[in-house]
Order: sequence, then C-alpha cells, then structure tokens
Amino acid sequence: MGGASRREARLGQMAGLDDTDRRLIELLRGDGRMAFRALADALGLTESAVRARVRQLESSGAMKVVAVADAEAVGYELLLVVGVEVDGRPALEVAEALARIEEVFSVSLVVGTHDIELLMVARDHEHLAELVTDRLVNIPGVRRILTGLAVDVLKNQPDWVPFDD
Repeated sequence: MGGASRREARLGQMAGLDDTDRRLIELLRGDGRMAFRALADALGLTESAVRARVRQLESSGAMKVVAVADAEAVGYELLLVVGVEVDGRPALEVAEALARIEEVFSVSLVVGTHDIELLMVARDHEHLAELVTDRLVNIPGVRRILTGLAVDVLKNQPDWVPFDD
C-alpha cells in the first residue's frame, strides 16, 4: 500500500472513532501508563472492554502507546530544520537514505524551495558540523542543504492529532 493509501486508510479509521475512543486516547495522552482499571473507571466501562478497545486502536494503527525520550535530557542540545535540494537521484531514495541517520527523527518529501525537509538533533556545534559536512552532503543526490537552527522551541508536541468534534 502506497503512502497516500496508508494515509487515507488512517484518516478513515480516525473518522470512525467514537467519543469513547477519543476520550480513551485523550486519557492515554495525559498518562500513557495509566492502568486499565483506572481507564475503565474514568470511561465508565469494564476493564476488559478498555483492553479490547486499546488492542483495536493499536492494531488498526489509530493509536500507539510509546515512550518519548526528551532529546535535551539525553544530551542533544541542538534542534535543526534542514531543507534538502535533490539532483540526479529520485527524492524518495535520498529521503530514505537520510532517514537512516540516527539523529534524524522526521523526514518529509515537500514542495517549495526544497525537496525534502528533515528535523534532526545534534549534541553540540561540533557534532552539528560533522553531521552536515561529513554525512548529509555526502549522500548521493544531495545537491544543497539549507539549515535552520532552533533558538527556542515554543511547541513540540509529538502526541498531537486533531479530533474534529
């Protein structure tokens, strides 16, 4: 299934969520380790019904319960937005190569002034220089990179998904 088809399937699944599913997801957003019993009490359901809903939401891909590490707390002081212009190779192939870099946590094919947009982290300025000058620019097909260094992060909310009311 292609990327667009997967997205369409996911959007259809999200549209099919009922109010209880949405409340369940909202509770888990607040505390991903909340016990099934506590979830059941908050939702007015049985514990087994909550377990079944969580399993269904996870297996459908509508929800994931994961641990999210704080990049700064584990030694990554710099957050970068990197635009990548591609030449001589399909952008998808270049994006896949960039996605294999450990410090890169988001890769998007985009339209506009560049072909790919990355979000990545670096421990310090020396690490940043190594990433940019030794790794990024040496990937075949990378023509030019446009880096932006975040000076202050006002919002970084990886658990955000809009729910239409």
